Amino acid sequence: MPSSRRRLSAPLTTIVVLAGVGGLCWWGAQEASAWIEQRSREDVTLALSTAGQDWVTVTTDGLQVRLQGTAPNEVERFRAMTQASSAVDASRIIDEMTVAATEALTPPEFKIELLRDDDGISLIGLVPASTDRADMVRILRNETAAPKITDLLESADYPLPDGWEAATEFGIRAAQMATRAKISVGPGWVKVSAITDSRAEKGRLETGLKQAKPDSVELETDISAPRPVIAPFTMRFTIDADGAHLDACAADNADGQARIVDAATKAGIEGKLGCTLGLGSPSPNWAEAVVQSIGAVADLGLGTVTLSDADIALTVPAEIPEDRFTEVTGRLEQRLPPVFSLHANRERPDDAPQGPAAFIASVSEDDVLSMQGRIADARMGEAVDSFSRSRFTAVNSTLSSQGDVPEGWTLRVIAGLEALDALNSGTVEVTPDLVTLTGTSGDPHAPEQTAARLGARLGAGARYDLSIRYDRRLDLALDLPDGEECVQRLNIIMSESEIGFEPSKSTIAGDPEATLARMSDAMVDCNEFQIEAGGHTDSQGSQGFNADLSRARAQTLVAAMQDAGIDTSNMTARGYGESQPIASNDSEEGREENRRIEFRLMSPYPVRNEPLAAPTALSGVTTDKPARDSGNSKLAPDTGDTGDSVEFEGPQLPTITTTSAASGMVPATVGVSEEFQTMDEREENTRLPVQTPDATTPRPSPRPEDELQAEEEDQNGTE
Repeated sequence: MPSSRRRLSAPLTTIVVLAGVGGLCWWGAQEASAWIEQRSREDVTLALSTAGQDWVTVTTDGLQVRLQGTAPNEVERFRAMTQASSAVDASRIIDEMTVAATEALTPPEFKIELLRDDDGISLIGLVPASTDRADMVRILRNETAAPKITDLLESADYPLPDGWEAATEFGIRAAQMATRAKISVGPGWVKVSAITDSRAEKGRLETGLKQAKPDSVELETDISAPRPVIAPFTMRFTIDADGAHLDACAADNADGQARIVDAATKAGIEGKLGCTLGLGSPSPNWAEAVVQSIGAVADLGLGTVTLSDADIALTVPAEIPEDRFTEVTGRLEQRLPPVFSLHANRERPDDAPQGPAAFIASVSEDDVLSMQGRIADARMGEAVDSFSRSRFTAVNSTLSSQGDVPEGWTLRVIAGLEALDALNSGTVEVTPDLVTLTGTSGDPHAPEQTAARLGARLGAGARYDLSIRYDRRLDLALDLPDGEECVQRLNIIMSESEIGFEPSKSTIAGDPEATLARMSDAMVDCNEFQIEAGGHTDSQGSQGFNADLSRARAQTLVAAMQDAGIDTSNMTARGYGESQPIASNDSEEGREENRRIEFRLMSPYPVRNEPLAAPTALSGVTTDKPARDSGNSKLAPDTGDTGDSVEFEGPQLPTITTTSAASGMVPATVGVSEEFQTMDEREENTRLPVQTPDATTPRPSPRPEDELQAEEEDQNGTE
């Protein structure tokens, strides 16, 4: 019996032990499951709460995490799933969330911004979920040479707004056309803000956008271009019986433009005023000079002021009292910034007694001469006109023939014109007592040489007042190239260079060091000109891609020039793509010729990097002390009692005697320079005929010495 109990107790003990172990395992599993559920619920709840997704209810069932609740929109539902996935494995999440009815919600503002620069194109914004973003990226990649296309768009599940598709297609087209731009696209509208390389490119882009725009899309553009070079820098302001007028206006910056417009408005101009922003100002203080000049005319109440670079001409009618004219012009001269020079003139009343004889002439940069004033008679007027036409490209004359001029008047007039001819631009005023000359020259010694020339022409005792500004760009001794020569140099270097680019890329292939060194030498005296580096390709590839590739290659070359130490501040890059072939694209040789970079001059006028130099003033009385030397002329100041006079050293000058047309005048002896005589001999075969009012056939123009001899004979005959 005992043995039987022992046999039964062993299995029972085993069963009890196994049951205990099983119970413990079950209890442990339950505890582990509860801990996992609690931990998962806490982690997901914390992630959603941190993201502001408090509308989501989180429940757990073992390893499963259920998300429930009503999302405000599809975007928020998607974001809730994303946040929950950051806390637990996404495979454990069960989405039981709902989205609020679409018709009960306000649709979001769909908008795309395409940002394009040299680094590529970025797409930013919110688009409807049905928008084919991949197709947008594909079109931009295939139709442009942008190095990178970045898609940063988000989408929302809403119906397409009216006008969205047409606006999107046009926006992509605009991104292909504008290489540096921000294109904003919304339902039914597109706004393009872009920067172009030139005013011509600005016009082409604006025209292209208008032509490509669908009728259903509204277009707004804000396109800027580099400022033009204005030469000369000009402003003209007038107050007359009809009121105030701003006939011409240039400004060098926006602040100066605002100051000029404000001054003109205060002076009496009504309505919207225009003042062109440009390059080429003669001084950083241009706006100050303009404002002060306008203010002077406003103070006088009548008159005209004209600024041409640093020269200011103020003319007022005779009705302005003399003392008032003197007061205002004196104050203006004191307030003008350095460099600017003032020439003020008060007209003579029509009924006033005849004043002293006066002759005024001015020559522009394009060599056009304008003359006004008195001359002895019609015959002497023809002589002066003939002389002028032999020296200047065109002549506008309003000379009046009057007999009451002093002795030697024609000679004084010709002396003034001869001195004016030595300047690039300027004005000469001749009176019986003084010769006044102002202007610009490329000769640093022009003031001294002009004084010597006047002394050689007029003899001793002639008073002069000179104010001549030196411009190194006009100095023939420096042999500075003009804009066309600069561009020609660069194009020759490019045609002989080994610079190339990797296929379908803007990366320079090979070593450009030798070519860049030659360009550096060529650009030493050319950095003041606006020059365009234009890239060209063959016809392989799409038009948009080729346009971008050619522009990128031109930009790469300009950047390489800058890295080599070349001043490229006035150089721009533009891509022409395949639009301007110089050979056939049907052969490899022709395509290779079409793949090129050409330089083009944007403006013949240099951009002034430094203000104009102040004019050199020289006043005094001429002397007549010719000396024999080796034939070269030297100018030296005289320290005698005549003041700031100038000696003329050179060959002995012959003299002639002239007398005034009026009886009783004492003859005067004046010097006639050898240069003047040889000039006449040199130009004898190229004289222009002079037409008299009743002439039917041209007659030979008199030589200047013949003119003077004729005047002498007439005067002697009169006596």
